[in-house]
Amino acid sequence: MRFAIFGAGFWPRYQLSAWREIPGVECVAIYNRTRAKAEALARDFHIPAVYDDAEKLLREVRPDFVDNITEVGGHKPLSLLCARHGIPCICQKPMAASLADAEEMVAAFRKAKTPFLVHENWRSQAPMLALRQRLAEGVIGTPFRARFTMVSGFDCWVNQPALADLEQFILTDLGTHLLDTARACFGEASSLYCQTHRTLAPAVKGENVATVMLTMGAARTSVVIEMAFAKTPLERECFPETLAFIEGPLGSIELGSAYRLRVTTARGTQITRHPPMRYAWADPAYDIAHASIVPCHANLLAALRGEVAAETTGVDNLKTLQLVFGAYDSASRNVVVHFSHE
Repeated sequence: MRFAIFGAGFWPRYQLSAWREIPGVECVAIYNRTRAKAEALARDFHIPAVYDDAEKLLREVRPDFVDNITEVGGHKPLSLLCARHGIPCICQKPMAASLADAEEMVAAFRKAKTPFLVHENWRSQAPMLALRQRLAEGVIGTPFRARFTMVSGFDCWVNQPALADLEQFILTDLGTHLLDTARACFGEASSLYCQTHRTLAPAVKGENVATVMLTMGAARTSVVIEMAFAKTPLERECFPETLAFIEGPLGSIELGSAYRLRVTTARGTQITRHPPMRYAWADPAYDIAHASIVPCHANLLAALRGEVAAETTGVDNLKTLQLVFGAYDSASRNVVVHFSHE
């Protein structure tokens, strides 16, 4: 399949490298509003066509799909452009800057009868896939309580300085990942309560610390999600690993640092390790996140080929964004937010 990418910032280089790990797909064009950046990336990846006009690219190249890897401000207009041209689109997370915008995007692709997918790779991390598998096997029974933690002193703003200017930061950036992963593990949320903190203001405009408490799935599992980018030294820095502890009537599952998964039942504790695949192009500081792009791409490509159902469609990701923006609502009004899934 022939595809084009929109964007030439921090992430496209890793997205393109990950696509190269998958046979049968080729990037044939790149768009970026700053043409020089697109030209530089095109030289490095031998992309034959460069554009600073996205619509002209779609008309002239007519790719099989577009991977929209722009910053969030480009997600809605450029994805809607694909919908108008009837070209399938993979959009980066967060899908949009508001729930209304996301709903408009999904509706446009539904009307165009064109696939619209969301690149959401956190649930595809190697240790998270292993954790999800053990839950699906029922080794600890139906979970009644869980905790996901990603608290880091890593300076994420060095590579992505635009994050410092977001009025809404950690819930849209990291929270989107963690809330989606919780949905993959436990099902849909029926209620949510959130508290946020701005500990880095004014250098970082948005909230950089958040705690989200949810009731999820038919079992009404109590789930707590702790997240922080705090620029403060930690005794043990795990970035970008997500830690987890899940309890059930038959035992517990703990996902610790260094990709170790501990499953404890009446039979004792089984310890396995699930490191990410090693790729020469991956930044060691983002290793597990970069490696998870490959299985995410593989699933989305197979879906575009009609071979499988995509895990992270636009329709599905709306449910994640309902939680993200529900969390902002909860934090601003100090209330519990309830969700209906009828």
